[in-house]
Amino acid sequence: MIMKLSIIIVNYNVTQLLRKCLLSIKKYIQDIDYEVVVIDNASVDLSWKNLTYEFPGFKFISSEKNEGFSKANNKAIKTAKGEYLLILNPDTEIEGFYMKDIIEFADSKTDFGCLGVRMHDVQGEFLPESKRSVPDMFNSFEKLFINLKKNNSKSYYRNDVGEFEISKVEVITGAFLLVKKNVYEKVGGLDDAYFMYGEDIDLCYTLLRNGYQNYYYGKASILHHKGESTIKDKLYLERFYGAMQIFINKYYKESKPVQYSFLKAGLKLRHKIEKMRLK
Repeated sequence: MIMKLSIIIVNYNVTQLLRKCLLSIKKYIQDIDYEVVVIDNASVDLSWKNLTYEFPGFKFISSEKNEGFSKANNKAIKTAKGEYLLILNPDTEIEGFYMKDIIEFADSKTDFGCLGVRMHDVQGEFLPESKRSVPDMFNSFEKLFINLKKNNSKSYYRNDVGEFEISKVEVITGAFLLVKKNVYEKVGGLDDAYFMYGEDIDLCYTLLRNGYQNYYYGKASILHHKGESTIKDKLYLERFYGAMQIFINKYYKESKPVQYSFLKAGLKLRHKIEKMRLK
C-alpha cells in the first residue's frame, strides 16, 4: 500500500518553532499514513538535533551547506514515499483534524495542481498571501505601491475570494503547499534558481501552465509565526527582490516585453525605497 502523505520541512535556525510545528503534526494528523522529513539547511544553531530523540518516528536530514529553500526541498523530496507532498514551513502550526478531508478533496479533483489553506499570524490576523494571483503589470503595481487589501476585485491578494471559502486560485503559499508527488516531478518541482522567496509563485504558475488547477481551502487554517524567523535586513531585500526578478526574467522578458519593462522598473524602485527605510 502506497503511503498517502510526505510532509517536507526545511529548517534553518528555528528549533523552537520547528518543535511546535512537529508537535502540531503529531496531535492533528491522524487517520492518514504519513511520514515527516525534516531537512536542516546547515543551521548554526545545532539544537535541532535534540529533536531527533523527541521525534524518533520522523526522518531528519542534515545538509552540509545552506543551498536555499528550493534545493533543500528537492533534496528531501527525493527520499519521500508519499503519494502527496506537503511542503510546510517550520514556523507554522497545524490547527485541526482536517488533513484527511483535504486529501479527500484533492483526490476528488482530476485536474489537481496544488492546495493551500487559510493562514493567520499570532494576533489572529488573516494573512492575505494565503491566496494570490499570478503577478502581472497591474496587480504588481497594486502590491508594490498601493497595497489595496479591502476591495473586492480580483487583485493580487484575490480579495474576491472570502478567507473561509474553498475556491480555485492561481497562487497559494509555500508555507503550506500540498501537491501530488508525481505531478511535482512531472513539472520539475521547485526551481533551484530561487534561493528563497518566489519559488512558490513559480511552481503555482508552472502547474497552471501545464493544465492543472490550484485551490485555496479556507475551511482549514494554520498559525504562521510570520516574521519571527526572518530578519528584514539588506540580505532579505536582495533575496526577495532578486526572486521577483528571476520570475519576470523567466516568464515576461521574451513573451511580454512591455510588462517586463514595467515590472523591472517597479521592482527596482520599490527595492530602493525599502533599502532607504533600513537606514
